[in-house]
Amino acid sequence: MKVDVLLGLQWGDEGKGKVVDVLTPNYDLITRFQGGPNAGHTLEFEGKKFVLRSIPSGIFQGDKVNVIGNGVVLDPALFKAEVDALKASGHPLTERLKISKKAHLILPTHRLLDAAYESAKGEGKIGTTGKGIGPTYTDKISRNGVRVGDILHNFDEKYQAAVARHKQILLQYDFAYDLTELEKAWFEGIECIKEFDLIDSEHFVNDALRSEKRVLAEGAQGTMLDIDFGSYPFVTSSNTICAGACTGLGIAPNTIGDVFGIFKAYCTRVGSGPFPTELFDETGDQMRNIGCEFGSVTGRPRRCGWIDLVALKYAIMVNGVTQLIMMKSDVMDTFETIKACVAYKIDGEEVEQFPFDLNDGAEPVYVELAGWQTDMTQMQSEDEFPEEFNAYVSFLEQELEVPVMIVSVGPDRAQTIVRYQEA
Repeated sequence: MKVDVLLGLQWGDEGKGKVVDVLTPNYDLITRFQGGPNAGHTLEFEGKKFVLRSIPSGIFQGDKVNVIGNGVVLDPALFKAEVDALKASGHPLTERLKISKKAHLILPTHRLLDAAYESAKGEGKIGTTGKGIGPTYTDKISRNGVRVGDILHNFDEKYQAAVARHKQILLQYDFAYDLTELEKAWFEGIECIKEFDLIDSEHFVNDALRSEKRVLAEGAQGTMLDIDFGSYPFVTSSNTICAGACTGLGIAPNTIGDVFGIFKAYCTRVGSGPFPTELFDETGDQMRNIGCEFGSVTGRPRRCGWIDLVALKYAIMVNGVTQLIMMKSDVMDTFETIKACVAYKIDGEEVEQFPFDLNDGAEPVYVELAGWQTDMTQMQSEDEFPEEFNAYVSFLEQELEVPVMIVSVGPDRAQTIVRYQEA
């Protein structure tokens, strides 16, 4: 069997959690392969709303196994809070969720370092969530990290050595802090992690493939936040692209099957960084308010703009996307005209390839399409789509050269229209 990969094609917040939940019945194993609790996946069904930070979005399907892979960084305190919230909602977890021993732990001092680094940047802030993601990945790469499996081997010694090293760094920033409460919650989280099955996830996933199990790999953030291929330096600290599933789960490239690329019918971004199609007018405010564009973890308002096909084509290319899934189509229901960026103008020259550095300035070149001005939220099949919306989808498929398999017309699980089934 193959591993199908589902990931975001923009700057995150595309709606991956809902789609994983919708697709989960087709799979036996749902995995997270990168990122940390800075990524919130929101799911809504049966009148309830859930925000998942580290736990895979297949957790609500009782007969499925969920795995937090080695590429994830895990904050024990936030993990425990997430577990407690899900248990309170009646969803048992210990028999559904397994955690890779090779996943790295976010220490309390990683969060302090994150705050100190960001404060020192002044006006050059990246706009991190302050969850300690960057410092944790830094320790991982510099071979100073503490991993989940270390809980079982000389844990106190490894933890104290890491904290002592972090405290020395914090001295350089003259950063005031109190570790007492942070550590209390953190060690309670460690005890919570011990309740779960800690596994060698690379063996577990590959054994599942050999046993003809269907596996779905769930990405966090979005392609344009990838550490290598995103709008650097305003990116996250991991590989958010399809290749990250190989290193974040321990699977070979030839095991990758379909790649589901998720995008919104428009664009959003949180925090600092270039955003060529960003709108600073009433149209942008309207998108934000209708789409409830506020971070599921941070609560920060998202920047909004028209869809960017230059960036989207680039994301499709580096991920090898085979199927597209368009989210939040209903947010565009009221607009008389829809714009799509098909090129950038840089230094007076029109370019269609994503450039080395978006920070140099890229003026969007738009085409305009007629809006559908129809409430799509109650629609249940493609046959009900207005002509103008069908024209928009056809335009995107022609430009992107990949079929749009699923269209979402609202936040609920039921508001998902499959245009055609996989062959």
